[in-house]
Amino acid sequence: MRLNGLRARLTPAPRVVDWSLLALATGALATGVVSLGAGHPSGALLFVGHGALGVALAAVLAVKLRRVRRRVTDRRAWDRWTPVSILTALVVVGALASGTAWALGASLPLWGWTLLNLHIGLGLLAVPLVLVHLRGRYRPLRRRDLSRRDTVRYAGLLLAGAVVVRGESVLARALDTPAARARFTGSRPVDGDSFPVTSWVADDPDPVDVDSWRLRVDGLVDDPADVPYDALDPSVEQRALLDCTSGWYTEQSWRGVRLGDLLDAAGPTDDARWVTVWSVTGYRWSFPLDEARGCSSRSPSAANG
Repeated sequence: MRLNGLRARLTPAPRVVDWSLLALATGALATGVVSLGAGHPSGALLFVGHGALGVALAAVLAVKLRRVRRRVTDRRAWDRWTPVSILTALVVVGALASGTAWALGASLPLWGWTLLNLHIGLGLLAVPLVLVHLRGRYRPLRRRDLSRRDTVRYAGLLLAGAVVVRGESVLARALDTPAARARFTGSRPVDGDSFPVTSWVADDPDPVDVDSWRLRVDGLVDDPADVPYDALDPSVEQRALLDCTSGWYTEQSWRGVRLGDLLDAAGPTDDARWVTVWSVTGYRWSFPLDEARGCSSRSPSAANG
């Protein structure tokens, strides 16, 4: 009886639980998407926040599932929205489980993909399912549903989530799992030259024919360039760390041509503001002109010699 009374005092009102799930899921999705473009140590707190939101989401989801378990297990209590609700819960649980397993060091190759890829995929799949779920289960949050106690509960829950995230790292190192050497992004090291030469969504480009390959610099420039491979002088070397959203990272010595030198030779016009780099795979990314002309930007041609 005492345990039930304590659980009742700690458990928020049903609508607060529902809206908490939506808020936590939205926060986890937002931080997860933003983290795909974050690799500098200054963004480490973003990943801690993502993990803490995930832990809090798992805790509140457990409360929700316990509350609705009889309506789910009794087919007579189903309505037309119940299958969607069950599918949504399964996808969210899968996203949480795969993310936790990856953080602890688990490895499960899935047709060339990793648990981190599965985590991302399930997280994105949950978005349309949650929207459909809301269509059938939406209930507005009322003022009387809220209390100061709820604020304290969720603040403590997020703090506990951050502690759990830290504990995952400690446990991974103690057990010496593959995650023990992971960066704050969750990416694991790839030693030597075994990292992918090209890596994007389902790409499989043909080998580059250096005899016909050309490097083109055009657009808002005074002197467009069309340079054959043999004319490039890869005389600049830089040590750089690459961190891929597929869950691996590598630190290599790259030799190539400074992107800034190529731009200086082409002469960007006064209207130029951005530089878009196109890969042979079709992948492209844009950089502010000043950043692209800086010493840290390179057009690499080889790693480790």
